[in-house]
Amino acid sequence: MTTAHHFQTIIIGAGAAGLMAASRLGQAGHSVLLLDSAPKIGEKIRIAGGGFCNFTNTHIDGFDASNYYVSENPKFVRYALSNFTAQDFIALVEQYQIPYTEKHRGQLFCDREQKASSKDIVAMLLAECRKGNVDLRYPCKVHAIHSITTEDQTSHRAYFEVSTTEGIFTADYLIIATGGLAIPKIGATDFGYKIAQSFGHSIIPPRPALVPLHFDFWEQDNFVTLAGISLPVSVSTAKDQKGKKTITFQEDLLFRHKGLSGPAILQISSYWQPGQPITLNFAPEVDLESALIALKPKVKYQLERALTELIPAMPKRLIQFWLNRPALAEYQTTPLPEIPNKILQRLATNLNHWTITPCGTDGHKTAEATRGGINTKELNPKTMESQRCLNLYFIGEVVDVVGWLGGYNFQWAWASAVCAVNGILER
Repeated sequence: MTTAHHFQTIIIGAGAAGLMAASRLGQAGHSVLLLDSAPKIGEKIRIAGGGFCNFTNTHIDGFDASNYYVSENPKFVRYALSNFTAQDFIALVEQYQIPYTEKHRGQLFCDREQKASSKDIVAMLLAECRKGNVDLRYPCKVHAIHSITTEDQTSHRAYFEVSTTEGIFTADYLIIATGGLAIPKIGATDFGYKIAQSFGHSIIPPRPALVPLHFDFWEQDNFVTLAGISLPVSVSTAKDQKGKKTITFQEDLLFRHKGLSGPAILQISSYWQPGQPITLNFAPEVDLESALIALKPKVKYQLERALTELIPAMPKRLIQFWLNRPALAEYQTTPLPEIPNKILQRLATNLNHWTITPCGTDGHKTAEATRGGINTKELNPKTMESQRCLNLYFIGEVVDVVGWLGGYNFQWAWASAVCAVNGILER
């Protein structure tokens, strides 16, 4: 081992979490080597939010943010997120004078109107790394990692040896920030899971999260003709195994050629279990059965107009599609007072409680995040350190933590990185 190749900390993965951890450690005086196999750094940050990076969410209030995260152990996120809040990251963004704007429910984006973009967040993190004299190497592929212990009569020393395309490096501390499986075309791999397993960790099976859903009846029932239609809905999961809890989101829905997308579907996809149905409500604020039956004695017009008045956000093309479906088509020109109540009840059920079972998702190729990953029960929530190997840390998306759509995953990346850094510095 030569001193030229030894660092206090090696970080593998130069995404959001890795860059944050490297900059913090470097500025605290640590010698840091940051490695990434991709030819471009921070690509997931760059493409996030349509190129305007939804970098945090102010609904993470510094206390219990666990309701915004999906994990086998959701309370795991509490400590990290309460010790590095949305306001803490905002302060860094403001220090670099990056204009930002709140779009929806606490979601903060770089401000397009003021010519800010995701690239500014990447540039900010790289500037922070330069301040800390971080040795950043990419593309640099890691071949193997070993934990090595040396002993003689006077000393006992443990360190990590990392073999790469640029040679062998050693470090006292090792942080894995390799991310999940989402968007393989920009470099996502299962490398982090393999490293974890090599050190004795178990993996919660990874699957796509924040991802569009597919349905096997889509083409057969002509739903492909609705592609491009968008509207606000309520969407819910089936009841859990105890028959009680459902998860519900009120967001926009988007019809696609292959199925459904939009924020409502991306959100529910993180909770959806294969084989289970989801329920859509096209009129969350209206009990359509009561409303339609109440209208009957008061009006003489037809169903299409009634639905247009009761659900103003529902596009005409979608209303017409629904009224053309079997059992309803024959009543299209019938005045509302002459339509049997049982027909109105059936229509109301379809629109207030449309229950359908997805047959799958778009997969990791378009998913925004990964559900599953390194079992959090094997990590220290106050330091992100492995309970299987001293001085080994896992941060960001490689861990079994996935946030809601809207900046929650980036905030987990920043907070888990800072949590690990503080753990190392306290050593």
